[in-house]
Order: sequence, then structure tokens, then C-alpha cells
Amino acid sequence: MLERWITQRLHNSIAQFSAVALLGARQVGKTTLAKAISREQSSLYLDLEAPEDLLKLSDPGSYLSSNSDKLIILDEIQRAPDLFMVLRGIIDKNREQGRKNGQFLFLGSASMELMRQSSESLAGRINYIEMSGVNALEIGAGNNNLKNLWSRGGFPDSYLANDDLAMEWLESLIRTYLERDIPQMGFRIPANRLRRLWTMMAHNQGESANFSKLGSNLEIDAKTASHYIDIFVDLLLVRRLQPWHANVKKRLVKSPRFYIRDSGILHRLLGINNYDALLSNPVLGKSWEGFVIENIHSVLPKLAETYYYRTAAGAEIDLVIKLSSSEIWAVEIKYGKAPKPGKHFTQTCEDVAATEKFIVYSGEEEFTVGNGVTVISLQGLMEKLNKS
Repeated sequence: MLERWITQRLHNSIAQFSAVALLGARQVGKTTLAKAISREQSSLYLDLEAPEDLLKLSDPGSYLSSNSDKLIILDEIQRAPDLFMVLRGIIDKNREQGRKNGQFLFLGSASMELMRQSSESLAGRINYIEMSGVNALEIGAGNNNLKNLWSRGGFPDSYLANDDLAMEWLESLIRTYLERDIPQMGFRIPANRLRRLWTMMAHNQGESANFSKLGSNLEIDAKTASHYIDIFVDLLLVRRLQPWHANVKKRLVKSPRFYIRDSGILHRLLGINNYDALLSNPVLGKSWEGFVIENIHSVLPKLAETYYYRTAAGAEIDLVIKLSSSEIWAVEIKYGKAPKPGKHFTQTCEDVAATEKFIVYSGEEEFTVGNGVTVISLQGLMEKLNKS
């Protein structure tokens, strides 16, 4: 089993909050991590997709109260939204009796819906942690490990498989989402239509979505296309990156960019079955960009904010990381071993008042190229963020 970087963060959160929600895509490793924690302390694990566990919650107040001395782990909690009001009463009763922390651990794979449901009932009682796939710091040193992670994606079962089996596994995951998970959320959308949309987004990795064009290709209107994309965002399968919105005296692109979050899913949707095939595919640069952005997000401090920056004239920064009002990192992402800053990179860094300027590339060394710009590996930048 991979040693997951998020384990200590989850331990700390359980020790500090009455309830913790661990959010992540299906099969990303949430249940494995939760069960490992459950073996370290008195715990009760319930899978809310299992009929036998749901039956135990026929009278949730009595059942959960009778186990209130344990860490209660509720998997796929978004399947039972009515539980949250009951949980609030149990948490408050436990607080009155002196137990303030470590009462509930929720696992969920639909982020916005879960946060909406829980925040209405558990405000001030719950902390949220997002769990990504395997990231570049968890795989150890070695360029081959990084190539495999990029090619196969960060789902543990996919990363640890060989190329052919990884793609078979990813195809099965894609179909599960389209044919089971999305319908279970109450959306009656033809699976083949959603597959086409997902694939079109893969072809436009890292670009602003043209909802009218997407809708036209799917024979739906722009508003419906936007709604379908929201479903993928909510399921933590697509990342929506907002444009930098600070007061800059230039005309800026104001539409969000979208990325298929897992590089393995991106490659499966595009029929790219191994690393060698990726190297000759036109999506290479945008695939690397999305892979870097997702890995960076996996180690960001909780209160950090991220954006992209692009002027109407085309000058841009791939990723702007706002760590605080006085600490802003500008990150340009380039595949290749001899990267150079873009023509307007220095100026755009001034536009966003960047305090640190980086180019993340596919090499392993770290060096400067003038004007305060540091060329750095992905793992190197992630390590700096871990220390920030």
C-alpha cells in the first residue's frame, strides 16, 4: 500500500474537530485510509451504499448514540442527507458531556452537494479535507515513476497496474460514473451524451469552455451544457480554474478554464494508452499542464487560492497561487528539458504582484534564468509548498 501524504493531516483534523469530511473522487483511496485509521482506535464503519448498513440506521439517533464513544465513519454520506440534523444533535450532546473532537468521519465523492448538506446543519462543527489521487511526492524519486504517474493517473489501482490493465481499469471507472453514479445522484442524462461531453472537454484540456459550441455538438442548449459540466466538477472529476480578478488595468479573459483532473482519465478518454503514445499526441503540453496543476493543488495550504491569468492580448500565467495577501506565486508550466520564460512572463508577474516566479518543467534540476525566475521540477515546487 502506498503511504499517503494526507494521513497525518487527517489525524490532526480528527483530533481538532467534532466531525471531519474527507472528500475525493470514487476509488481515490478514501475508504482504505479511513479503515487504516479505524484500526488504530475504537471505531464503527458504515457504508451507506450497503443495504445492511443502511438498515442499521433505521433509527439513526438511537443507533449512533449507542456508539457515541467511538469514531463513527460514514462512507458515501451524501447518500443519506437526512442524517445531518441527527448528527448535529449527537455532536452537541457529546460536547455537553465533555467530548468535543473525534466523533465522526464522513467520506464523500460529491463535493459541493456534501458541503451544502453538511454546512447547513454542522456549521462550526465540521472540517473539510480534499483527498487527491496519488501525487508526485508519494511515488518516490525517479523520472520513470513520474512518467508512470502522469501516463496512468493518480488512482492507486491505475497507477500500480501496468499500462494495459490501467487503461482497462480506467475505462471501467468511467463507465461506472456514467452508468451508475451520476444516475444515482438523480440526473437522468444519457450516458453516451455525457461521455461525448467529457471527451470534448478532454480535447480542450486547459481551455475556456464554449458552452454554446459544446451544446450544439450535443444537441442541447448552452445552459444545459454548463449544467452537465457542473456535475463533473461536483464529482471532483473536472477542475474549474477561475481567472485572476484583481484590479489590473488591462483587459482580462474572464471565463474559467477547465481541466480533466486525473491524467489517466484524460488519456483514456482520448485513447492514449501509454507514455510513448502520449509523447506524440498534440495534447502533450496541455496534459502536462493539467497534471502539474492537479499535483500542486494536492499539497496547497488549506487557505491558499489559485487562478490563471490571461490578458486579451494573450499574455498569461498558467497558475497564480495566492498564499496570502502578501505572498503570490506565479507558475508557468512547460514540458521539456530546456524551458524558457514566455515573452511577457516578467510583465505578467508584475501585473499580479508575484513575490515568487517559477517555471515547472519535466527535468529534475533547479536553476535560475534571470529576473528572479526559478526553473524547478514538479516535486521541487511541491516540496516548497509543503514548507510554506
